[in-house]
Amino acid sequence: MWLALGISACSDFLNEELEGTYSNDTFYKTETHATLALTGVYNMAAFNATNNVLWVFGDVASDDAIRGGKPGDEIDIDYINDFNYISSNVNLDRIWKQNYEGITRANYLLYYGPDIQMDTKTKNRILGEAKFLRAYFYFNLVNIFGDIPLKLNPPINQSEIYKARSPVATVYQQIEQDLKDAKSVLEKSYTGANVGRATKGAAWGLLAKTYLYQQKWTEALEAIYSVDQLGLYSLEPVYKNSFLDSTQNNSESIFEIQHTSGQLGVGSYLSQYFTPVEYNGYAFNAPTEDFVNEFETAIDPAVIDPRLDYTVGREGQTWINGELYKPDWSSSGYLQKKHIQPLRAGQVNNDAALNYVYLRYADILLMKAEVLNELDRPDDALVPLNAVRKRARESYLYDVDLPGYGAIPEGLLEDIEPGNKTQIGEAIRHERRVELGFEFHRFFDLMRYGQAAAEEALEETDFSYSTHRYFLIPQSEIDTNPSINN
Repeated sequence: MWLALGISACSDFLNEELEGTYSNDTFYKTETHATLALTGVYNMAAFNATNNVLWVFGDVASDDAIRGGKPGDEIDIDYINDFNYISSNVNLDRIWKQNYEGITRANYLLYYGPDIQMDTKTKNRILGEAKFLRAYFYFNLVNIFGDIPLKLNPPINQSEIYKARSPVATVYQQIEQDLKDAKSVLEKSYTGANVGRATKGAAWGLLAKTYLYQQKWTEALEAIYSVDQLGLYSLEPVYKNSFLDSTQNNSESIFEIQHTSGQLGVGSYLSQYFTPVEYNGYAFNAPTEDFVNEFETAIDPAVIDPRLDYTVGREGQTWINGELYKPDWSSSGYLQKKHIQPLRAGQVNNDAALNYVYLRYADILLMKAEVLNELDRPDDALVPLNAVRKRARESYLYDVDLPGYGAIPEGLLEDIEPGNKTQIGEAIRHERRVELGFEFHRFFDLMRYGQAAAEEALEETDFSYSTHRYFLIPQSEIDTNPSINN
């Protein structure tokens, strides 16, 4: 079996020279080979091409966004949005293959890597990163498709290639094991060229999220406490700093997928997807009016939660390049801003340096609030919940670009007062929506909230929880895997 290394870097620590085409007899022999193989796994998590369409499932399938774009452009996204898609929808195929390719690359490294003669600590860390990434890919797949094939070895024979689907609980069990293994060998933090690698905090954080999605509240809280005990993370004073290429990888970042412009194939394609057509973008993933209306105002209704204008382009507000936003740039009247950067000399939209922030400390705080509330501790849940709100309103104290900078507007984002479990739960769900908007989490939150919440949010579509809780397995997999329906 031959292994072709079509690997490109995502950040400085991944800038490795390609070494041609190897067989498994000549590869996985040196530390350089191990590093190259790991680069290939990270590469499949990046948004450096058109196949990583996680945003279609996280945002467009939810109540936060519609397809946007030109009429008729990528019409298959509309079918996902409306829940009248079929199994041959190209987006199902894209997200399936993207994540399984990442799993396959991780499996090669985990299968052959233990026999590489190299420094033991370095080897264990590399294998730990591969397990973290495999868990990340499986987390995406199990939440999109439900029961899926669980592949833990490279495709060395037919029994490893053609796998039947495993139950959701079994897939989650493997994700948990991979993350437990990873957290024991990953570093607490990295500096310099290694910034962006999966860390111990990233493994604990994804493990907390894995427990949360399964309603394992006690285990989730223990994992969250483990993140806190590292003493590494805090909220950035200004919310927008997590979404600017000049201030990313900051104190709030727990795991973000790296992109670098100016090097072939390692920049973010998301800016191309979401930039206005007027600036040679596609204007996809357009926010809905319902999402915009979720944001709170101050006593003066003209003063709104600053996170809205950090997240969404809307009429009367400044776009990222300094000019006024034009509502006709979008079919909904709005465009999202978190994954778009102003073009610099010699740069193109599909080569952005913006990372994708998958997990940040604000998410951990909101998970903590949710878990504490579910454990019948609603008063304790207010502490992390109100910390997130405090940071948002205090952006006015630190962001010189905000109108009225230097003073918090009266009545803006005041602390949530004590209440019962249901009331605090609703406040947490609201806060997740506005705090994490357009970070590709909303649809998955709706699904784990259950039938009533999901069907209410998606009532303007053909969504039925019993039918659409999970997406259909792609037709390409059904056609090629004779075990898929076993």
